[in-house]
Amino acid sequence: MKRVFPLFVFIVIMPFLSCSCSRPSSSKMDGNADTVVFTRVYEPKEKAFSLLIPQGWQVEGGILRVNPLSQGGAAQSIAAKLDFTVKKDSAGTVLLRWLPDMLYFDARYSPAGQMGMLPPGSNYNGMLVYPLIPASQFITQMAFPYAHPQAQDIKVISNKALTNVARSYQNRVNQFFPQTGFQYDAALADVIYKEGAAEYAEKIVAVIENWGQLGAGMWGNKETVLMRAPRDEFKKWETVFSVIQDSVKIDPRWLSREIRGQIQRGQIVLDTQQEIQRIEQDIVAHRQKTNAEIHNDMFLTLTDQEEFVNPYTNEIDMGSNQWKHRWVNENGDVIYTDNGSYNPNHDIHLNRSGYKKTPVRQRFPQ
Repeated sequence: MKRVFPLFVFIVIMPFLSCSCSRPSSSKMDGNADTVVFTRVYEPKEKAFSLLIPQGWQVEGGILRVNPLSQGGAAQSIAAKLDFTVKKDSAGTVLLRWLPDMLYFDARYSPAGQMGMLPPGSNYNGMLVYPLIPASQFITQMAFPYAHPQAQDIKVISNKALTNVARSYQNRVNQFFPQTGFQYDAALADVIYKEGAAEYAEKIVAVIENWGQLGAGMWGNKETVLMRAPRDEFKKWETVFSVIQDSVKIDPRWLSREIRGQIQRGQIVLDTQQEIQRIEQDIVAHRQKTNAEIHNDMFLTLTDQEEFVNPYTNEIDMGSNQWKHRWVNENGDVIYTDNGSYNPNHDIHLNRSGYKKTPVRQRFPQ
């Protein structure tokens, strides 16, 4: 099973590119003001990009670097991730948030997974083991609960596929990485819910990237963005959200450093992945050998037989298990006995020597 980690440049770039699916049509920035002053601010962690936000608003979060030691593997550590919020106040009554791109592993494509060794919810090289799901399902099952763990009375008003967005994403990736064979799905959901005493309306868009045969089960979310406001005010904030999204400018020096870092980290992960594959293959081979032993022991038990090692040929002899001891000579003559002190080489009635005990074959694993 071969997995390749290609250059992740597009993982860095794409989250900052606003989808046509989230563009509002309102012409007024705020229903209560004819003028809105925007201030350019920088992403606070690494100054990776800047963007315009309304004066007096706040930013929270930023670029994330995943520690492979704490994550249980290096798959999430190649590319910079972004969990970044622009909000009107500390409570986030009006906010725009980018959720981090994460990689997942569908174990149905793995030999170890097919043997039940990687159940859903387990960890594989830093990735959550979880079956591939469409973007609409990802939004409701994973993105929304991650962003709003305290939400109540959740109602999904609509959850529609964005075929054109997925096709556009596919074309953009194919332009840079024509050999990947990645496949894309996109969706937009409208949700209403309560958080504390407030009732909110929210739009969430997500793109799902399936690595296909190249990834042998790997998939992930991309460009997962949510916009929320009080339910009765959402419409008037749409143009503000659009201005914020369209104003993003990536620092080219940061991007250059990130690309170089991804190449280096990608090679480290590739080396690690190859070692994991070797270990996985060893585990599968071990399991198969163990299962073979179990089936073999069942057969021997049912037929009252045992496997003995012939001391002359070192081959396996099938014999009865109804006696405690078994002896064999070079001619292939066999003696069974329950008498532990009996030695056929000293039996004057046989008038023959050269008998050796045949030990029972050691089972796997030892």
